[in-house]
Amino acid sequence: MRMGGHVLIGKRITVLGAGVAGLAVARALALRGAEVTVLEQAEAIREVGAGVQISPNGVRVLRALGLGDALAAAGPRSVGVEMFDGETGTRVARLDLARLRPRDAYHLVHRARLIDLLAEGARAAGVQIRLLQRIDRVELGDHPPRLVTAQNGVAEVDLLIGADGLHSKVREALNGRVAPFFTHQVAWRALIPAEVDARPVAQVFMGPGRHVVSYPLGGGLRNIVAVEERRRWVEESWNLRDDALTLRAAFADFCPLVRGWLDQVEDCWLWGLFRHPVAAQWHGRGAVILGDAAHPTLPFLAQGAVMALEDAWVLAEALAGHDSTEAGFAAYQAARAPRCAAIVEAANRNARNYHLSGISRSVAHLGLRAISGLAPDKLLGRFDWIYGHDVTGGAGG
Repeated sequence: MRMGGHVLIGKRITVLGAGVAGLAVARALALRGAEVTVLEQAEAIREVGAGVQISPNGVRVLRALGLGDALAAAGPRSVGVEMFDGETGTRVARLDLARLRPRDAYHLVHRARLIDLLAEGARAAGVQIRLLQRIDRVELGDHPPRLVTAQNGVAEVDLLIGADGLHSKVREALNGRVAPFFTHQVAWRALIPAEVDARPVAQVFMGPGRHVVSYPLGGGLRNIVAVEERRRWVEESWNLRDDALTLRAAFADFCPLVRGWLDQVEDCWLWGLFRHPVAAQWHGRGAVILGDAAHPTLPFLAQGAVMALEDAWVLAEALAGHDSTEAGFAAYQAARAPRCAAIVEAANRNARNYHLSGISRSVAHLGLRAISGLAPDKLLGRFDWIYGHDVTGGAGG
């Protein structure tokens, strides 16, 4: 497939980072005629085991990029969301997605499979992916963007896209360094074997100061994310191993179903949850940022990867639709910044809703039960502004 956008034909673009944002924007640009190179610091494109939920707004982008079939093969389509009292195991709310939103696809995917399908899609579109490219800093000024390695090697590129995540060198070059705020929450990630008859449903078990989210990923795997409030600081990293005994102890008073899952955990990863401000400046001097580099979010609406997919499509369309790079960059930020800031704030609020205690928790659960039973569409509709959005304008069919 080839998309319109004669402005991009032959334009040389360098993307920093081979994650969801980088690979998606690389394919989107290459399909519009750009010559794209992705630089990745790792020795291989890989992800530490974790699951990701792709809501309909992200599915629409993947379909528009010609990757809909690959997504369908990568993980099951979710049929519902269920919320439980974590301690008693009593169901508080149920959303039947298959009935309430039959035309909208929600997919449950191992993040490594998502990365694989994006990498294959990028290469198929002609993208060059170069590994072991560790960039120490980015210099922007009255010259083309410069990439400086740890050995002080310098390379200039025509146009630079920073898809280099939480600790983005491109964001720092555009905005300076900003210290993140520790939310006093940490999260464990783990994979366990899925039950043979596991339903493709995302389940949330809520407790005072804690919650667990779990769903099957296909391929015989179940994803677990467990979040706990704590005062002590934890390093912001996706690659900190933790003792599974610590995870089990944190949820020792949860219901037997959750404890049974946690008893199966052998390897788990721990990361501290930090709030970063949405970047003030997304572009300048021939460089632009997207995904976590522009708007890191807490994982309480499953929108981190999906916002990156939306960014990728909008950025490629903006560059293809404007005669100058800076005009395209400006249109992209104008289109994306307000929406991303609103999603980030909604995710912040969701974290608090999961961790209520005492009377407020009882009242909230009663309310959820009532709405779930009497008006489930109203409960789901709170987030239609997120999940119902289509940045492709229907290009995905």
